[in-house]
Amino acid sequence: MATVTTAPPQSIPAVPAADSDNDSPRSSNTSASNEKIGLSTAPAPGVSRKSSTKRHSNASLVDRTASPKRWKTFRASFKYLYNLTPKQVDDFMSSYVIYNLDWENEDEMITALGPSYQQRVGDCLRAYYGVINHLCALGDVEKMYIPPYMDRQASVLDNQLLNEVSIAQEIGLKSGDRVLDLGCGRGRVAAHMTNITGAHVTGLNIDPNQIVQAREFNAELGLQNEFVEHDQNNLPLPFADESFDAFYEIQALSLCKDPKASFKEIFRILKPGSKFLLMDWVSLPAYDPENKEHQELMRRVKPLIGAVGTPTPSSFESALKEAGFSVTRSDIPGIDGLQAPLIDKVDIYFRAMRQAILAGVKLKLLPHHFKPLINRLCLDGQAFVKMDNQRLITTVYRIVAEKPLA
Repeated sequence: MATVTTAPPQSIPAVPAADSDNDSPRSSNTSASNEKIGLSTAPAPGVSRKSSTKRHSNASLVDRTASPKRWKTFRASFKYLYNLTPKQVDDFMSSYVIYNLDWENEDEMITALGPSYQQRVGDCLRAYYGVINHLCALGDVEKMYIPPYMDRQASVLDNQLLNEVSIAQEIGLKSGDRVLDLGCGRGRVAAHMTNITGAHVTGLNIDPNQIVQAREFNAELGLQNEFVEHDQNNLPLPFADESFDAFYEIQALSLCKDPKASFKEIFRILKPGSKFLLMDWVSLPAYDPENKEHQELMRRVKPLIGAVGTPTPSSFESALKEAGFSVTRSDIPGIDGLQAPLIDKVDIYFRAMRQAILAGVKLKLLPHHFKPLINRLCLDGQAFVKMDNQRLITTVYRIVAEKPLA
């Protein structure tokens, strides 16, 4: 596994952390990850800057300029979920069948989904994301990922913001750069990246619902970011050769059928010297596929994190090298390489919300379909915590690679 590291770019200043202890033996390099990042004070062109920073005790400034107001997001998502049709609910619940499968077992995929299984997976993902992003937005997971544990005193949202600044540093984003965001969700990460660097983000996502939200949100901020509806498994990607200065993705490759083919495509559309960063789910060396307890935990967690494939750090590294990239960093960022404290925080919140929703359904204050939705969302959070604490999996494995200049 690669252990080569490079110094972070200087375009975004870094502030030393109060908590910089990381003694995880599974991280090949963690010193840069344990810094609290200070943000640029200059907004991107076209952004109206308001007072939007919050200081944590002994922590860095966190820039919230590109973060929507929580009450507005909660209200919009609640309204959307309230008005779901029976078909939308049924399609969402049925979509979970894909998470019991694996791209590498094609016979099983065909048996479960038919010969056109790739199209069926795409249909399931659209149904899944058509609902799950709104369910997550009822809590503090509007950006649908649990970040690395960057700051003990920060919320999940603030840890996401700190993580995104770290990503911008790693790939050297600067004003005017064109960067591809694979699996861009609702465009919140893209807006934050543009706000702190001035880069132009092109987001790609399979879900038309999220694409609409991403466009609206970025337009409200006066940003010119673009969002393209496209299935990442439908290659080639709809971009010209050497059209991007950088690439990043956060927990989107768990849905990638063929990482080798995808990485070759990304290599094609990146300019020479460009940086590539993935932050994604992998099984770690401690995971034993023959261990019955591990098998059961994996069976419970894959649907929770939305994973079809089961990659490893070495499989990603090999695919990148085969595509022509040079791997410069391969590690788990954050405090002790863990996510469990943040997963636990999210799980506690949603379980409390579940009780309120179930009471509302029982009193007929909420439609009955809220019950299966919230039950599904809250299933198996503690299995995720257990696997993270045992170092069996992580959803924030980071690999940085570079396309050679020649």
